Amino acid sequence: MNQRIFVKKKEAFQVESASLFHELANNLNLHGLQSVELYNSYDVYHADENDINLLKTNVLSEIVTDEVYDEIDLSDKQYVAYECLPGQYDQRSDSAQQCLMLLNNKQDVVIKSGRIVILNGTLSTEELNAVKKYLINPVEMREKDLSILSYEEDVEIDPVPILEGFREMNDEALRALMAQQGLAMTLADLKHIQKYFTQEEQRDLTLTELKVLDTYWSDHCRHTTFETILKDIVIDGDELQPQLQKAYEQYIALREKVHGNQKVMTLMDMATIAGKALRKEGKLDDMEISDEINACSIEIKVDVDGEVQDWLLMFKNETHNHPTEIEPFGGASTCIGGAIRDPLSGRSYVYQAMRITGAGDITKDIKEALPNKLPQSRISKGAAAGYSSYGNQIGLATTYVKEIYNEGYVAKRMEVGAVIGAAPKSNVIRKKPQPGDIVVLIGGATGRDGVGGATGSSKEHNDTSLTKCSSEVQKGNAPIERKLQRLFRNPKATRLIKKANDFGAGGVSVAVGEIADGLRIDLDKVPVKYSGLSGTELAISESQERMAVLIEPDTFEEFKQLAYEENLDSCIVATVTAEPRLVMSFQGKEIVNISRAFLDTNGVRGEQSVHIKALKENKDPFRSDISVNGNDAFKEMLRKDNVASQIGLSEMFDATIGKSTVLMPWGGKYQLTEEEGSVQKLPVFGFTNTCSLMTHGYNPDIAQYSPYLSASYSVVEALARITALGGDYKRCRLTNQEYFERLQNDPEKWGKPMQALLGLIEAEMAFETPSIGGKDSMSGTFNDISVPPTLITFAVTTQNVEHITSAAFKQPGSYIYYVKHHANENHTPNYEECKTNFEKVHQNILNKNIIAASTVKFGGLAEALAKMSFGNHIGLKVTTTEPLYDLSIGSIVVESTAEINDPAFTLLGRTTDDGRISINDIWLSCEEAIAVWCERYADIYPMAVNTDLGKIETPLYEATERKAPKQTIDKPKVIIPVFPGQNCEYDTMQQFTRAGAEAEIYVFNNLNVAAIERSINELSAKIAEAQILMLVGGFSSGDEPDGSGKFIASVLKNPKVNAAIQTLLHNDGLILGICNGFQALIKSGLLPYGDIDKLNEKSPTLFRNDINRHVSHIAYTQVTSNKSPWLSSFEPGKKHSVAMSHGEGKFVCDEATAKKLFENGQVATQYVDLDGDPTMNGTYNINGSTLAIEGITSEDGRILGKMGHSERYEDGLFQNIDGDKLQSIIENGVNYFRKK
Repeated sequence: MNQRIFVKKKEAFQVESASLFHELANNLNLHGLQSVELYNSYDVYHADENDINLLKTNVLSEIVTDEVYDEIDLSDKQYVAYECLPGQYDQRSDSAQQCLMLLNNKQDVVIKSGRIVILNGTLSTEELNAVKKYLINPVEMREKDLSILSYEEDVEIDPVPILEGFREMNDEALRALMAQQGLAMTLADLKHIQKYFTQEEQRDLTLTELKVLDTYWSDHCRHTTFETILKDIVIDGDELQPQLQKAYEQYIALREKVHGNQKVMTLMDMATIAGKALRKEGKLDDMEISDEINACSIEIKVDVDGEVQDWLLMFKNETHNHPTEIEPFGGASTCIGGAIRDPLSGRSYVYQAMRITGAGDITKDIKEALPNKLPQSRISKGAAAGYSSYGNQIGLATTYVKEIYNEGYVAKRMEVGAVIGAAPKSNVIRKKPQPGDIVVLIGGATGRDGVGGATGSSKEHNDTSLTKCSSEVQKGNAPIERKLQRLFRNPKATRLIKKANDFGAGGVSVAVGEIADGLRIDLDKVPVKYSGLSGTELAISESQERMAVLIEPDTFEEFKQLAYEENLDSCIVATVTAEPRLVMSFQGKEIVNISRAFLDTNGVRGEQSVHIKALKENKDPFRSDISVNGNDAFKEMLRKDNVASQIGLSEMFDATIGKSTVLMPWGGKYQLTEEEGSVQKLPVFGFTNTCSLMTHGYNPDIAQYSPYLSASYSVVEALARITALGGDYKRCRLTNQEYFERLQNDPEKWGKPMQALLGLIEAEMAFETPSIGGKDSMSGTFNDISVPPTLITFAVTTQNVEHITSAAFKQPGSYIYYVKHHANENHTPNYEECKTNFEKVHQNILNKNIIAASTVKFGGLAEALAKMSFGNHIGLKVTTTEPLYDLSIGSIVVESTAEINDPAFTLLGRTTDDGRISINDIWLSCEEAIAVWCERYADIYPMAVNTDLGKIETPLYEATERKAPKQTIDKPKVIIPVFPGQNCEYDTMQQFTRAGAEAEIYVFNNLNVAAIERSINELSAKIAEAQILMLVGGFSSGDEPDGSGKFIASVLKNPKVNAAIQTLLHNDGLILGICNGFQALIKSGLLPYGDIDKLNEKSPTLFRNDINRHVSHIAYTQVTSNKSPWLSSFEPGKKHSVAMSHGEGKFVCDEATAKKLFENGQVATQYVDLDGDPTMNGTYNINGSTLAIEGITSEDGRILGKMGHSERYEDGLFQNIDGDKLQSIIENGVNYFRKK
């Protein structure tokens, strides 16, 4: 049977509909709109009555929060109904099917989700259409016809056509073919193909061959712009002429030194020449040399439990500008997904990320958006949601987030993700392919999402992009990529891999096609998400979360088993052949057969004249345009687009997952001082003091003034930030992101990236810090507007955590020094001064004189001083003649506990204890300055809600006695199941092991019905034999369908699993659930009742945060009751600073239930303010929990659930956060079994 089910939140839980109402009313000026009702719709196919009942009661709804309907009356209603386009991946539908399969042991039920937005009030037809346009992005969604309930599945597959007559086509016919097929290649490329098939293959090509070549040779895959031959170089640099000429001559000299001037001059040659030159000089001997290029890779030393080990550190930056522009959520989510897979394919574990984005003014009215463009605020918010959703699910700490505002990015969004991965060097084997080797595909299945993505991102954006690019945007599936991460962290698996390639641009044709020169690929073996995909679609689809690995054939069964143990499918899709040809077959026929030599021509290599010209029509970015004085000037600076607070944006991203975060993104007691970059410990199994640092450098105002200066200053800024963090700039390795307009054949446009690269070369050589990787995106144009000439530098190095410095002022009475970079008269960097200054700052950090440091950024010296004061509300008194608001990249403000007698250090003043900012004639309180700083983006990215609420009075509970286990166990067994989407298992297992337990991770396999049955049986046996069941955090099944913890709760309710849990409890066992684990415990009934049968409509629950977004923050909590064994070492009232990261952490219960919980001592922990008092103020009670409840226990205390991640702390982490960060609940749980 087929049936449609509707689900709506109960009135008390309509956070999302209330938020959408305000969004629509305000953004679209809908004065007649009175309220909004939201329904999720689920079209269910091939189901029976039992399936429908299970869906209604267990999968699609929750008894506490939801109402379920078989039909809804929409007569006389204004509404918008929409759904995903056919073929697009929908995590909600996928998760619903996975949860149902868990309950009914069937795989044939299909579920498609949709949304219905009922608009109560009176709207005109024009206003209703405006709402539809606002809600429905045609790239990913379509309006849903509620009169139709039918399953669309096109199973008819047409044979791959041969393009008859291709060899005889004239130029006009070839141009028509290019237009018809939407090719990204040039006419010269197509004629090159025509010549090849005429002279060598002597046949007409297939459509698949044409599409594969278009993909293979796209700018995205083969950097055709960067590989274009440069000629007739003209330099017309105005006042920078001498410097540009000198930089060009330096480049020519480096060419002679590196390759004897034997290679053609290209942008790629320029981008790599300095690194090659420095390597030749012996100054890059830490770079890993390999034919396999997955990411930048350097060899480092890491201390692990006191032993020094050899590791590989891999880093990569990635862009998804075009996809994010047209479909923000999917484009940004697959940006970070793609960035992860590059070092992941190198067999490293990716643990650290930062995000740099570019947008126009997001505060503008959406009606000001350009025609056929999404509004900037919609793109910004959608992209932030997509990137954070993916990163948070996969378990990647994103510890630096910055959105850069410039009107040039209205042309096309900038979406950049940069990541770091690491692995023991012994885990990584790199070998050349041999005939007979096999290529194994692991991970996700293939769909139509991402077909043409590589060529789409290589095209110029225009008025039709929003309606024509639907299949080009990939869809991310983070839980599958998490499984790949786990597999590639297992040395048993990685040592079988000779070579690996991730599925990004180009799909099978590139990911598998690049593995070896000779390949025979069987497309019929490629797993599909649904039937009906053509051979061409299978060849070029960029469906995400897939990996191609090269192994020897006799190791396949072993590798397949290791993949299966991580809940991953694997299959052989290709064989390496001796003949260097790329051959693909589909339905038993060859549809691609091309020589490797022809593929590697990368099309026709273009030639281009270049005219480097000064962009002097743009204003001088080094001089402030603030014209007022005193407090008014200071406030104007704080409100500037690139100065104003972005905390509300940044805290959407999990910054603590992985137990590696040395510095939180925002530091100080008040968590308000922005840090300089990302600092995280290496992901070792054990304890380490080694951390990796990543910073960036880029200023769009300089870029529009002079791309040459911008690139050189990007290096200066990135290295200055490294210095301020406590790193040594001399040990840095760089990677770059180039993002420029579509250059066409315009010599002046080509002059922009060329002069930028001249600036980059100059800076690299001056600092002797080589760039060893990068990414280019050369299509930043929309009609007649273009992005700023963007070159971002990322700097990476390692350091001991003891030497890391944060930015917030630490104490009153310190000395404030200004270490100024005095640029040359023509604004070029004074490299020698920078190097000297950076070294002096570094040495003073090492000797502990400097205890805080911040670089000068968009708002000048004044911005640095203000933000350093915000974190701890420490005041400052400064008198200076230095320009307060001018741009001075490379300058650093430091706080020192001692006087520094050095001419490079200019004393500005002292820190004070009065909480006031006093700079010359500026005088205002920290609170006043912070309020101004937070104004600009408060409506778009609020930091907190309910800030007008106050303290509450609740009782503490001190246990007079506790139950002890019947027998002591010196090494209690802990079982840690890992369900799809969970990501805290490594952190948690380490903490249990350190506490003395015997901890085991068990991966729950749900690939099919048989795997589920096996997993249920095995997990039940392990729980029954264990002393502790640990349910870890994460996003089980992606927190879908529309609710967290459902998948795990469904497992816990399984009769066999429930019986095992009761056995564990009967044997005096303990259960702990943190975050997602807490959600599962409470939604199964195990909390607060200890019994799944007691769950009812009035039970407590955990729901969406009041702020209606994910929140990553260090919260202050208190132990309210020590009744539980998990809390036995604490006195009631004990305060902790605990990592929080969740979207659904609001504890909700009625008054009677709350009273009973407090009386029974079941309220374990509560959110408190800086005075240590429980509070409803949203700054501290970050999710709006009833009576500030953060964690609760069962009545006997042996089951504990809490939102805070107590497992994410160890020595050396959260260095910029106040309070007691060690909450030893895991140690308490283990000790419970050790003593009577």
